[in-house]
Amino acid sequence: MFSKKKNTSKLDTEQREMYEYARKRALQKRRLFQHFVVFLVGAVLLIVINVVIGYREDLKPLGYDWFVWAILIWTFFFLIHTLNVLVIDSFMGKQWKQQQLERLVRKQRDRIEEMQRKVEKEHPEPEKNEESPSKTYEDPTPIRIQENDRGNKDKPSNH
Repeated sequence: MFSKKKNTSKLDTEQREMYEYARKRALQKRRLFQHFVVFLVGAVLLIVINVVIGYREDLKPLGYDWFVWAILIWTFFFLIHTLNVLVIDSFMGKQWKQQQLERLVRKQRDRIEEMQRKVEKEHPEPEKNEESPSKTYEDPTPIRIQENDRGNKDKPSNH
């Protein structure tokens, strides 16, 4: 009457899982936005270092300034991060992972069943034949009946 039982139903666990997934996705998007802000600030900083200050103005790999290459490489990594958060993780999220896991388990079970059938076919179990008499253990020592003082002849003895 005074104790409260916690009703942990399947709906509660599903709601908790949905909440955790939503929290994870929000954190991923927040980190992506942070990466974007750092990328913009870093790109501007690289341009300022090269153009305004004049650091290594003579360094031009493949005809472009070094800061252009640094920004292009950083852009490549930012695009990979964006693709991962917005495309891959949304399509290949928890449900996709669960489906793949179930598919692999089902495939493994099928392979095990196939192997069992193959073993049973190649090495069948010997059938028990009801017609053959069963062998029992027989004691080779004879049982002798001894007479004692009271005249009891019914007691067996293994001397």
